[in-house]
Amino acid sequence: MDKQKFEKYMEFFLKENSKLNLISKNDEKFLWEKHVFDSLSFELFLKKYNITDLKNKKLIDIGTGGGFPSVPIAINYSELQVTALDSIRKKINAIEEIKSALDIKNITTVCDRAENLKGTKYDFITSRAVAALKILVPYAIPLLKPDGYFIAYKSVKAQEEIAEAQSILKKYNAKVTDIIQYDLPLEENHTRNLVIIKV
Repeated sequence: MDKQKFEKYMEFFLKENSKLNLISKNDEKFLWEKHVFDSLSFELFLKKYNITDLKNKKLIDIGTGGGFPSVPIAINYSELQVTALDSIRKKINAIEEIKSALDIKNITTVCDRAENLKGTKYDFITSRAVAALKILVPYAIPLLKPDGYFIAYKSVKAQEEIAEAQSILKKYNAKVTDIIQYDLPLEENHTRNLVIIKV
């Protein structure tokens, strides 16, 4: 991990945040712990599935918001082609500013809704703090390559969401193959989950 690049990124993000309120003022002091560190838990998935070659691989982050997890992932994995998708123009503009300021060459932004995307299929789909699984599955699965992975960043309520999404998962021939649990580096207990879905 390029620590310097991440420091520069966080500095620039906070500057954008003061204008656009991408994350709450309260969260600013936990930018690393709650947002960047959480985004980079993508590495736990790569390690567990022994995925080492990301060249020519494509990832789309649905509802990227202020760029989590898309921007930290793009910074950390320069060989991966990352698409940051959000329907809110000011958020996409903020990511464009960050991309240009930090010269992040492997990220593309799209201001649109997931259901409007046609044609391209992705090796990896991520989504964090967007919607419940039962709502996300119909957006994500049509964009996933047959051997791809949908990685949903979820809170401690992951099991509840999985239970609620059973019928919609079935409809899309998708299944939860794994739940990777981890803790954020915060004083209070903050358990997170990567819910791994395949077709």
